[in-house]
Amino acid sequence: MRLRRGIAIAVVAGGGAVTTMLVGLVTNAVSDESRWPGWLGWLQEHAWLSFVVLGVTMAGLTALLAGLSETRPPTPPGRPEDGAGPGAAQVLRSLPRDTAAFTDRAAELERLVGSVRASQERGEGLPVHVIDGMPGVGKTTFAVHAGHLLSERFPDGQLFVNLNGHTPGRTPVQAGEALASLLAAAGVPTQQIPVGDDVGAVTEARAVMWRSRLAGKKALLILDNAASYRQLEPLLPGGSGCLVLVTSRKRLVANEEVVMSVDALPPGHAVELFVRLSGRPADALGRDAVDELVRLCGCLPLGVSLLAARLRHHPSWTAEDLRARLVAARDRLGELRAGERAVTATFDLSYRDLAPERQRFFRQLGFFPGTDLDPHVGAALGEDSVVVARRHLEALYDDHLIDEQPGSRYRLHDLLRDYARGLAAEGDSMDHVQAVQRVCTYYLAALAVANGHTVRSGAAVPPAPDDTSRVETPVLGSRADALSWLETERANILACVRRANGLALYDLVVRLAAAMAPFLRQAGPWDQAVALHRTAAEAARHTGDQRARGDALAELGVVRRFMAAYPQAIEALNDAVTAYEAVDDRRGKAEALNQLGIVWYLTADNEDAARAQTDALALYRELGYRLGQANALADLGMTHRQMSRFDAAVEAQSEALAIYRELGDRYGEANSLRDLGVVHCLMGAYDIAARHHQEAFDIYLELDDRVHQAYALNELGVVRRLTGDIEAARTAHSQALTHFTELGERFGRANSIRHLGVVERVTGDATEAIRLLEEALGAYRELGSRGGEAASLSELGVARGIVGERDGAIEAFQRGLEILRGLGDRCGEAEALNHWGMLLLTSDEPTAARRHFGQALTLARDIRCPLEEARALEGIGRCDWKVDGPGHGVDSLRAAVTVYRRLGVSASVDDIERLLV
Repeated sequence: MRLRRGIAIAVVAGGGAVTTMLVGLVTNAVSDESRWPGWLGWLQEHAWLSFVVLGVTMAGLTALLAGLSETRPPTPPGRPEDGAGPGAAQVLRSLPRDTAAFTDRAAELERLVGSVRASQERGEGLPVHVIDGMPGVGKTTFAVHAGHLLSERFPDGQLFVNLNGHTPGRTPVQAGEALASLLAAAGVPTQQIPVGDDVGAVTEARAVMWRSRLAGKKALLILDNAASYRQLEPLLPGGSGCLVLVTSRKRLVANEEVVMSVDALPPGHAVELFVRLSGRPADALGRDAVDELVRLCGCLPLGVSLLAARLRHHPSWTAEDLRARLVAARDRLGELRAGERAVTATFDLSYRDLAPERQRFFRQLGFFPGTDLDPHVGAALGEDSVVVARRHLEALYDDHLIDEQPGSRYRLHDLLRDYARGLAAEGDSMDHVQAVQRVCTYYLAALAVANGHTVRSGAAVPPAPDDTSRVETPVLGSRADALSWLETERANILACVRRANGLALYDLVVRLAAAMAPFLRQAGPWDQAVALHRTAAEAARHTGDQRARGDALAELGVVRRFMAAYPQAIEALNDAVTAYEAVDDRRGKAEALNQLGIVWYLTADNEDAARAQTDALALYRELGYRLGQANALADLGMTHRQMSRFDAAVEAQSEALAIYRELGDRYGEANSLRDLGVVHCLMGAYDIAARHHQEAFDIYLELDDRVHQAYALNELGVVRRLTGDIEAARTAHSQALTHFTELGERFGRANSIRHLGVVERVTGDATEAIRLLEEALGAYRELGSRGGEAASLSELGVARGIVGERDGAIEAFQRGLEILRGLGDRCGEAEALNHWGMLLLTSDEPTAARRHFGQALTLARDIRCPLEEARALEGIGRCDWKVDGPGHGVDSLRAAVTVYRRLGVSASVDDIERLLV
């Protein structure tokens, strides 16, 4: 939305007309909060083309785009049905808590800390430190403990990522997925994270953005449970100040690494750990029995911890009692390999010590498709209350059978997950299906609560299933709470979708995809959303539910539009229309037509866009769906504006504004006010335009939306300049520039620089104007904005002409007109022709100048753009005066004065009257 609005607000620079098409192209849906990411996708697509010409990869582009925002952007205004904005703000602090069970490892720690200290003191790049070893040996515990010890040396953040390299029931995390999580954690809005169908290109682009994000910073990154060097290599920061610790069961081979193998604890240290965790004096345990216990579990920290916990919870047992039980357990597991038998025996012993109801709860955890869970998920899996589930989880944590994670969440160690799944597999096979059904049902109920906060009033959201009345859902008291929960549970919900699909639970797949759609529209990454909606569409095909299939295809089309994959978006949306027609779902058909209209609008298929929005509007009116009517009207209004049908644009946008106000939709109201201001400015109604822009600014101020406040300031500045208040214009654009710079919003910043360039040109400093306009031109070209490029070129032509660079000026006008005609921007074309005509007139070429002014006059009158009409009339009059002598062209000059006076452009009136006198 920021980029969309930024371009929209820039439309009236340089005389107020040159960027009409630019307005249309980017403000792709005044009422649709989801559509600003679509514009970002458009920028990426078209910038890719120019970068290919320059020999620069898409990765280079995304690195540039990475600077768009340093923090999560404010919730964009727009479509409530488009759902939640980006997740809650992330911080670079995600290390799991340090464990009290950490024992010694002094030599390994000294080596690691010494290596880091030495590299930093010598000013050298920090090598990757790979920590390998067998399962259960304590690799992760060691890495986390080292991370906490070193955290002060890395003040810019400490991040922990589980790559699931050896997690039972989970495929290893792909590098691209891990990069998306890291970028989000580093504060990159997920809408700006690169997406696409080419996995390799997307991974490369995200890796470049990640390296750019960490450039010059001192951060610590723990990549836990890596499957291969290929998996982790794209995640490595490029700067020399970041430390990466990798844990893996495999011996990974790569260059410039420090490989540290973590072995089982020395017997003495294993005994020390056992004694400390058992809570008993060493002399009361019996050294021989303890020595045998730690030997039987292979001196693995995980096994030692479990055994000590057993003894601590059984005060009547002796160490010898525990040893006898462990020997018996090992005998039962004789078919396992020696290493597996050693640690699994400890699991078995701990499990058999649990009460029957806790044993069942533990087995159910093995069915969970996700990674970490909270008591609500535990309650769903175990068919218990949340209170009981929390008690079970806390007890299992005390027994060292699960690990505690930040945020009162829990996770099974990979080996324990495998053990729990094995136990569960021994029972009824239907238990698995029923457990997945229960947890999916819980997530559907919780998603309904979350969507109630994140999806704005009046939008259609998937209801909770009928059988969720007894499901306990988390308390989500605000939008921020809901967004935080959605981001936390995203991976788990998507894992549940995959498991449900594998179990042919197609109805649950369809429901979960629909419930996640509002969040994924905004939070992305969009390639993840594409996979989800494809799965849902196929699941709906299995069930024969055409309405559900239409919903999935429509969502797929929306996400494809965000990705600027317009042909695929049109295909999916057309298929959705067909599916809706098959079941006479008029609401669904209207939504799909509305989305189709937006895609055609973005591709400049204006007639198709207008037809689709008109058809959608008719259906919404039949249904009495007011929000849909407002959205279709707003989109239709922008289509009319893109076609230079200003009266029709005002009519449609005004009706949309009335409905948004009726619904109490403040963002919709502000957006419509802003668009009306843009159109009125192009029509020369500057007083009305200024009032609308001020009203929109006040609403954005009320909503604490600094980005859109800056856009409104730019628009106000343009009106002030056109009405002669140059200093007010300079102040407004300078304030907007400050906001955009602080927020890292590169497109809005380019707009502000261009506007300031025009101000400098108007005040007579053509040299400074050229400098600013060239800076803006470079930024637009980097972003792939053809409209912004055309606006800058038109103004550059004027400024270069002032300083006598005639050839450079003509070249700028020619290139600008070429772009404007390609975009179909007739108002911008009229402005450029007037500028070019004035250059020719001052170059003593009045005949050629008159031709340009004549073309501009025809265009301006055709589209009713009064400022360009007045400029063309003035130009024609001055040409006639120069060619035929004083006194000629007076009628044209007086007609120009009449229009200028009506517009309030007093400076131009004074110039002409001086000539006439």
